[in-house]
Amino acid sequence: MNPSHLLGPVLVVGTGLLGASIGLGLRAHGLEVVLSDPSPSAQAVAVDIGAGRAFDAAQQLNPELVVVAAPPDVTANVVASSLIRYPSAVVVDIASVKGSVLAELQATAALESTALDAAALERYVGTHPMAGRERSGPVAARGELFNSMPWVLCPSEASSAHAVRLAHSLAIDLDAVVFRFTPDEHDGAVALVSHLPQIMASLVASRLQETPSHALSLSGNGLRDVTRIAASDPSLWVQILGANAPKLLEIMEGVRTDLDRLINTLSAPTAPGARLDMAQLMAEGNAGQSRIPGKHGGPAQQYSWLTVLVDDKPGQIAQLLTEIGEIGVNVEDLRLDHSAGQQVGMVELSVLPSRRAALVEELTERSWKVIQ
Repeated sequence: MNPSHLLGPVLVVGTGLLGASIGLGLRAHGLEVVLSDPSPSAQAVAVDIGAGRAFDAAQQLNPELVVVAAPPDVTANVVASSLIRYPSAVVVDIASVKGSVLAELQATAALESTALDAAALERYVGTHPMAGRERSGPVAARGELFNSMPWVLCPSEASSAHAVRLAHSLAIDLDAVVFRFTPDEHDGAVALVSHLPQIMASLVASRLQETPSHALSLSGNGLRDVTRIAASDPSLWVQILGANAPKLLEIMEGVRTDLDRLINTLSAPTAPGARLDMAQLMAEGNAGQSRIPGKHGGPAQQYSWLTVLVDDKPGQIAQLLTEIGEIGVNVEDLRLDHSAGQQVGMVELSVLPSRRAALVEELTERSWKVIQ
């Protein structure tokens, strides 16, 4: 058991996927974790899987840290009540939008009728772990969910050094990679890299509602890749998009400009300059895609792809990867597709360009069907 940077106890308010995963991760370090959730069933499941013990209002609790893992639309209220109820605790939240939460807390602290004062905000730090799963709820929780994933700290000007240190310790204890942004920088960044992709995926997927089944039978990995996150929870995204609307609008106006430009070009696709404009638009996409960081957050890296056909039966992909390991080539990425007409799978592999030719040769000698 690795030593913890926190002392505990830690109170986790909200026992959904992220809250329960935080509890599991901290419990792995031997920390005392107390779980609270307005849903008795969600709290009970989180306790049953070992994420912590149930909160008992009758018992006195003096937490070192309170982690608010509540839905975005109530995060500020839960943070405020936690700051008031536990006057010696540092309070962090993990909501995916930071500016609106901080603004609501500052507005509440400015009211004479509230028990929250401006000094209490010294103990608050906004954070955002960039991790998740397609499944939700405590049953999907994993203690290793945050391993090597970005965890953004967004302290305000009021946040004390002690509060920031504890927020940092939380992320480190969960094996996350810590980044530090201002709330405004964070909201602008996630609007582009997280919220916009969700919107675009949903818009593309919505076009499929009335599409004939025989047309959808032609679907490949391109459509699946673009629409995968369109299966996300609508109620959660209503809250996220509403909270980050100003940042999203700036980006979407740019997208609208590009769409209008493309629509105008496609309305006369053979007009002088039309093909050049379409090529330029695609090239701009190439340039943007090339800036996405590579593995482990390092510089973008170009890889070579090859496709191997495998029988659609248990053990084939494991055997393929085992033999690639024996050959001594590292697989940088992997995608799986299926033939529409035969019982075979198509394993798309990316490798360093310098290793591609040797890998193709070795796999072919081992009787694998490699498509070049």
